Amino acid sequence: MRLRSVPPGVAIFCLVAILAALTASVSSFAALRPSNIPDWLQRHVGDGEGQISQVVLERARALYQKKVSDGSVSNPCYFAMDATRPGDLGSSVLGQRYYIICEAKQLFRAVSSGHGGGRNLKGVADFSNGRRCAKNFGNAMDSELTAGGAYMTAETKTSFKGYYRVGAQNAVFMRTFIQFDGEGETANARQRVIGGHPAAILKGLCMRKNPQSSYADHDGFVPYGKLVNYAGGRSNGCTSWSPADAEQIIPLVKNSPTTLYIYPESRDIAAVARAKAAGQALSAAGTYWNASCLKEIGTPKFWPKKMLEPIIAQYKKDHPAPPPQPVPICKD
Repeated sequence: MRLRSVPPGVAIFCLVAILAALTASVSSFAALRPSNIPDWLQRHVGDGEGQISQVVLERARALYQKKVSDGSVSNPCYFAMDATRPGDLGSSVLGQRYYIICEAKQLFRAVSSGHGGGRNLKGVADFSNGRRCAKNFGNAMDSELTAGGAYMTAETKTSFKGYYRVGAQNAVFMRTFIQFDGEGETANARQRVIGGHPAAILKGLCMRKNPQSSYADHDGFVPYGKLVNYAGGRSNGCTSWSPADAEQIIPLVKNSPTTLYIYPESRDIAAVARAKAAGQALSAAGTYWNASCLKEIGTPKFWPKKMLEPIIAQYKKDHPAPPPQPVPICKD
């Protein structure tokens, strides 16, 4: 039987087709390969409540591993936050979107956390956020917005804030603040006084005579107020936890810095905006946002400091704050 010769052009075409098929097969296989996330941690990955979305975990792990590798971090735990998820689920249920991960101990915990409330500069710019979902993000001074990206925990500082009533007794309110240092878009975190702290504050402050207190001022007065827990609410751009969760988180980083990755970054916000403008599904566009919050907020927006800081500065100039008033004396 005599073999027929194949024209050169046909042979080249067949070879290209075979190579293309092989490349597609390799690409498909690569897409199906599991990541290097350990099995016990992979079980916590997902977009449901109490889970961590894939992209958030991958970036948080990459940041942590980088800092461990360069010697910046020796802490066995690291943190992540998904600020696209809802902070308030209604009926006094808080959304779990802040993650504590200690791989050596196979520990994964999701807790609630507040997001930056932003501001509404009446008649000028509205970059405020609701209690449930964040639409606006940014890194401008005095914007009170959350900025996504890479952070490291730094020093902790505990301050006396005043007294409050617990039954018939007076209790001291001390609040600890963890300073964050950022890089890239979050590099001004220290300048913005961005960090983590319990979501608790004394409201309705007044001064009461208590010269025996070690916290009394030179006239023997100390501040008194009502302790308010605003867990799940909005912050001034910081990461705020419920007091109970803060008691677990703060000791993890005291004298032992670690990493915190907050999603989304400006590039993610831009990618989501492009996909929405094109009527494209986020999964098809290769990006992510919590579906419930995206439906509520429409299109998210990032306000870069280069654009927003001059606006805020001009607003301050046009609307000067009233002079500070002394805390009033308690009437009772």
